[in-house]
Amino acid sequence: MEGTSSDNLLNKFFKSDMIKLDRFDSTNFTRWKDKLLFLLMELGVAYLLADNLPKIPEPSDGESDEIKASHKKREEDEVRCRGFILNALSDRLYDLFRSLKSPQEIWKALENKYMSEKQGTDRFFTMKFFEFQMLDNKSVMNQVDELLLLVSRLKDLSIEVSDQLQVGAVIAKLPSTWNDYWKKLLHTPETFTIDQLTKHI
Repeated sequence: MEGTSSDNLLNKFFKSDMIKLDRFDSTNFTRWKDKLLFLLMELGVAYLLADNLPKIPEPSDGESDEIKASHKKREEDEVRCRGFILNALSDRLYDLFRSLKSPQEIWKALENKYMSEKQGTDRFFTMKFFEFQMLDNKSVMNQVDELLLLVSRLKDLSIEVSDQLQVGAVIAKLPSTWNDYWKKLLHTPETFTIDQLTKHI
């Protein structure tokens, strides 16, 4: 992969406690994008992804030293930003997007490809959440964890499931052998958080 200095700096961020960024492998695009954007902001190159970014003017002989320095910085930032984005991709996606020459092109291509796929993913996980039903022959706690994992995946897709809806979903989806228990919960005046409910189960 290209850009040794970019690699070193990016790896430093990967290993830091400030941000945990896994290389993007075509899953959880929204979460990865948000984390990478934060990283690029910290590195001072996120401005290059703005829609209204002015183009770099062609260099001319009459430029002042200040303009030349600004021009040089912009070019260096473009190289660094492109390197950061590419190195935050899996090897497969790196090879797929490395032909694009600017960070803006790579960013737009990623958004166009994976934001459209996200819409189908939204529907898939939403359907899985509503259709989820616990079975008698499996551990209830393991199945609660599976349901909460779906909630986490929905959150990654910017679909919030409120705490009370999570509580209601867990109670409603308990297996038939738990009927007496969930009826008791339904008639209790106490309000549970999802954490409190899982401790009761």
